[in-house]
Amino acid sequence: MEHQEIKNKVKEGYGRVAMESRPCCGAPSSCCGSSASIQTIGEMIGYSSDEMNQVPEGANLGLGCGNPVALASLREGQTVLDLGSGAGFDCFLAAKAVGEQGRVIGVDMTPEMVKKAWENAKKGGYRNVEFRLGDIEYLPVIDNSVDVILSNCVINLSPNKPKVFTEAFRVLKPGGKLTLSDVVLLRPLPPVLANSAAAYLGCVAGASLKNDYLHMLTEAGFAAVEVVGESPFYLGEAAADPVVQAIIEEARLTPDKVKEIGKSIVSIKVVATKAG
Repeated sequence: MEHQEIKNKVKEGYGRVAMESRPCCGAPSSCCGSSASIQTIGEMIGYSSDEMNQVPEGANLGLGCGNPVALASLREGQTVLDLGSGAGFDCFLAAKAVGEQGRVIGVDMTPEMVKKAWENAKKGGYRNVEFRLGDIEYLPVIDNSVDVILSNCVINLSPNKPKVFTEAFRVLKPGGKLTLSDVVLLRPLPPVLANSAAAYLGCVAGASLKNDYLHMLTEAGFAAVEVVGESPFYLGEAAADPVVQAIIEEARLTPDKVKEIGKSIVSIKVVATKAG
C-alpha cells in the first residue's frame, strides 16, 4: 500500500473506534485491544486499577501495548507530549503527574479521536491538557518545547517512522526524554501478511524489525536508547477477535502459521534521551 492509502485506512479504522468506544483489534498484549475487557487489557499491559479508575469513562479504549507514563518518571511543572493520544487516557494520567503548573499536549490525526478526547477532558475537569489534530510525522509543536514525549503503540502505524523520530527529537528540549511502548518484529513477516490492510490496523503489518526500529532512533539523534521491557504478542490467542480473525482469513493463515508468525512479533518498551 502507498503511504497515503495506509494513513487513510488507519484514520478510518480509528475513527470507527472513537465513535463506537470499543477496542479495534489485536491480542491480549496487543496495541489495539482485544475481545477481553478493557480493564483486563489495561492490567495485562501495565496499568494499575487506580490509574484506570481515575480517568473519565471512555478515555481508556484498550488501545495500548504498555504504560509509557510509568516509564517517564514525570515531575510537577513538566510539559508532556503524547504522540497518537487517542481518547486521552495517557494524557490524563500525565496531567495528574505534572500538576497544575505542568502542561500536557495530545496529538492525533483522527478528528473523531480529538473530539472525544476534548469531551473527556471537559468531563474530567482537566485544565492543563489540550488536544491538537495533526500527523505525528509533522507535529504541530514548536522546537525545543517539550520535556517528555510519550507514545503508546502508535508509531508502528506510521509509514514514515524516521520522520516521526526526527520530529520527536526536534520538539524535545535538550535533556528531554522519549518513552514509548510499541510493536516490533524479530524477523520479517510473510509478504501476504505484510500487505494485509487488516494486519496494518492490527498493529502488525506496519511494525519494523526491532534492530531497524532502534537504529532509526539513533539516526534521529537520540542518545542512550534502551529497551527496558519486552513481551510476546500472542496473535494466536486472539483468534476469536473479529479483526484478528479478519487478518487470519485475509492472509489465509493456517493455525500452525499463526503460531509461527506470533513468535516473531513482540511489544517493547523504550526510553531514549536528547543529549543536553
